[in-house]
Amino acid sequence: MAKVCSVSGAGPTSGRKYKRRGMIRRKGGAGSKIVGKTFRVIKPNLKKVKIIDENGTVKRVWVSVRMLKAGKVKKAGKASVLRAAAVK
Repeated sequence: MAKVCSVSGAGPTSGRKYKRRGMIRRKGGAGSKIVGKTFRVIKPNLKKVKIIDENGTVKRVWVSVRMLKAGKVKKAGKASVLRAAAVK
């Protein structure tokens, strides 16, 4: 299984890294030139956490830290697992 966020679907994206040479004009130079382009992969910040899904079951999935900070995911701790079991 690929490393993709189970909530937002964020996965690796491609991009470029530019190598520049020369002094920029506002500092008195003739201008900055791009002399090299390297392809790179930008990976999302993913953590493997235990969550409680909508059915009340506990699953271990990849979740981006952005979704964890936003509170879009209910993390499963020992108390929340017992509480979910008591509801059923």
